[in-house]
Amino acid sequence: MEIKTETIVKQCLETIQEKINDLNTLNILVIGKSGVGKSTLINTMFRGELAKTGLGRPITQEIRKIEKKDVPLVIYDTPGFELSSSQQKQVKEEIIELLEQGARSKDINDAIHCIWYCINVGANRTFDETELQWLRTLTSENQKFKVPIFIVLTQAIPKKKAQEMKQLIEKENLDIVKVVPVLAKDMEFDDEYTAKAYGLDHLVDLMSEALPQELEKAFQNVQIANLDAKKKSARKAIATAVSASFTEGFTPIPFADAALLVPTQVSMIAAITIIYGFEANKRFLTAFMSATIGPLLATGLGRTLSANLLKLIPGAGSLGGGLISATTASLITTAMGEAYIRLMEMIIKGEIRKEDLETRAGKKQITQLFKKNLK
Repeated sequence: MEIKTETIVKQCLETIQEKINDLNTLNILVIGKSGVGKSTLINTMFRGELAKTGLGRPITQEIRKIEKKDVPLVIYDTPGFELSSSQQKQVKEEIIELLEQGARSKDINDAIHCIWYCINVGANRTFDETELQWLRTLTSENQKFKVPIFIVLTQAIPKKKAQEMKQLIEKENLDIVKVVPVLAKDMEFDDEYTAKAYGLDHLVDLMSEALPQELEKAFQNVQIANLDAKKKSARKAIATAVSASFTEGFTPIPFADAALLVPTQVSMIAAITIIYGFEANKRFLTAFMSATIGPLLATGLGRTLSANLLKLIPGAGSLGGGLISATTASLITTAMGEAYIRLMEMIIKGEIRKEDLETRAGKKQITQLFKKNLK
């Protein structure tokens, strides 16, 4: 059975869109004074620059809802204690009502899934008693909803001061998940010293553990602070595909019928694309597919498949009838997935541009990554 690369690419684009449509929406309530660094925290943690000035709309007198098309994330931005006492009371009531609405709806897309309470380390000499009382009230009311609460110490520099504040808060035994010090961006003090960003990767790991499993794909799609977490999630997609391809290849099939494996591999590539929040277009996917499994899908053992590639696949060279075993099918699927993950990382880190991979040299680089993972 012969299948064209353009057909695979079309299937992949359709599957990516289907998976995007199936993503749940992650809803985070962010509480903190103006100027504590909420916008920087949000924009360095998540893709889409959601916290740009002017983005969002009021949904209550005090709470602003921030969202963006094609980003499965909603931020509910709540002001803090620079407000008057009457406004503070209003904010508290609105927060509880927001939590209650989400709980009543029974729809995961309407619920609040996580609360960040932000305190700026640099702007505080100690943990404010007013804020402490606020947190006691919030954590007490949250007993009904069980929403994970993180106290995020923003601009947490110097680290010694951040740790002292962290320990001070922890002594209160509040019903929270964790106190997490972070420095969202490098902070330059002078020409000789720059404090390096830290803590966001840890916050990602903690949130991954605290959020419902149904939100893992959406969370990995939107978070940009921890590539290792994305890789871990992407490798789960590879493991799922490998398991399926092993079953499909358990009864050996001709190389000419390798297209039977395509739906599994297409689903895997689409899943990894979603995890990395990557905008894959037709040209990019065509380059990737034609440089990896494309040759395997031609009839007659793949006229464009080099003998060297066959030698890299265990057992392939010795199969007189050109059969794909379960092991071989799994190996090909794994190599595709690992090569694709590496490309995602290279693009995100700026090591290569998406457009570069569409050139002849780019396709050669993709093939080299694929071959490397076949070993």
